Amino acid sequence: MASNRPTTKPDLFPGDLSEERFKEYLADDHLSVDCEMMGLNPRRDRLCVVQICDSKNRVSLVQILPDQKDAPRLKQLFENPEIVKVFHFARMDTLFLRYRLGIATKGVFCTKIASKLARTYTDRHGLKDLIREFFDEVLDKKNQSSDWGAKTLTKDQVDYASGDVLFLISLSQKLTQILIREGRYELAQEAFLCLPVFNQIDWLEMETLFEH
Repeated sequence: MASNRPTTKPDLFPGDLSEERFKEYLADDHLSVDCEMMGLNPRRDRLCVVQICDSKNRVSLVQILPDQKDAPRLKQLFENPEIVKVFHFARMDTLFLRYRLGIATKGVFCTKIASKLARTYTDRHGLKDLIREFFDEVLDKKNQSSDWGAKTLTKDQVDYASGDVLFLISLSQKLTQILIREGRYELAQEAFLCLPVFNQIDWLEMETLFEH
């Protein structure tokens, strides 16, 4: 079966986007974003890679350096509320962006939240499941758990990181159609606005705050 996957070669940037790529992204109204970390504990594990793709399928992998505390171009881009940033499981990615780089991401669309509100006919809301259903593509997840902190990324890691962001903008559009049809689009938008609060709750390690 022929692949529908866009063909693109990602650009790698150490520490932050180049000025040229930053201006290209700033001119778009949607960006897909994903992050790779050494682990899932923001107090212990560092943020290693931030991958971005725009509506023209220009993919960037920003390698976050050890002990790096900020990324001015990423911050200006992600805090711009006029640009929609599409994540899958934004709760985790925005948590690391906030507490590792000081970025308070605005204008978020989370495909995992959207999927749970839209696709009530299934309990499978992983990105691999969504890509298979909507695009008839199979994402290779074998590099999901690998050493993302390495100075030089392998070709497999680069391919994996690129694959995770190539479909997110189109996926958000497909999920939005279902949300509107089922009358849950406004609820999804309100849920996205709650993410900064959950970032703070997760940082305080109070995940059970809303339990009895």
